[in-house]
Amino acid sequence: MNRPSQGAAADGDTCRDAGPQRLRRALGHFASGVTVVTTTSGGPERPQAHGMTANAFTSVSLEPPLVLVSISEQARTHERIARTGRYGVSILRGEQESLSYHFAGGAQSPELPRFVWRDGLPLLAGALVHLSCRVRQTHRAGDHTLFIGEVEGLWCGSGAPLVHYRRGLHTLAVDPADPETGVPRTTVAPTDTAQTGRPIHVR
Repeated sequence: MNRPSQGAAADGDTCRDAGPQRLRRALGHFASGVTVVTTTSGGPERPQAHGMTANAFTSVSLEPPLVLVSISEQARTHERIARTGRYGVSILRGEQESLSYHFAGGAQSPELPRFVWRDGLPLLAGALVHLSCRVRQTHRAGDHTLFIGEVEGLWCGSGAPLVHYRRGLHTLAVDPADPETGVPRTTVAPTDTAQTGRPIHVR
């Protein structure tokens, strides 16, 4: 049985203003997962990991496997993805809230983030999902660029995801079992293959 709705519906709102602040508040009601988008610099022999927190991430297509990230043109990660043509996506677990703030340029994690390098890309150790992507299309949209990437590698774990809602971070309570099999999945990013590195923080 559905729980009774609380709060006010949009039906009664008579203001149609879509200014930046009001739009930000309104879209904050759309709950979304939290990712860290990563890429590299420094060349293949001495790659350096760089990352930023992003919740502007979505799937585009299953065949071919395409995803999309929206990156501000002012972010340093934007330049690096445009140059390398590749990026990684780590979907964060509920207990990785501190890393979300870390890569958003806010409160820093007391320890350096640990990375697992897969397909030449740094991905956050302990994340729910790892994706390695190659840029297939770019579209400029306002002050952002939409990087559509083909998923070349996918590694999936289990657990409760970190969720962004109304400018706050929350852990979504879920059954950790695989909904298809009922068996818990193995976790991604084994710690014995993790590497450390200092990322560039981008708001």
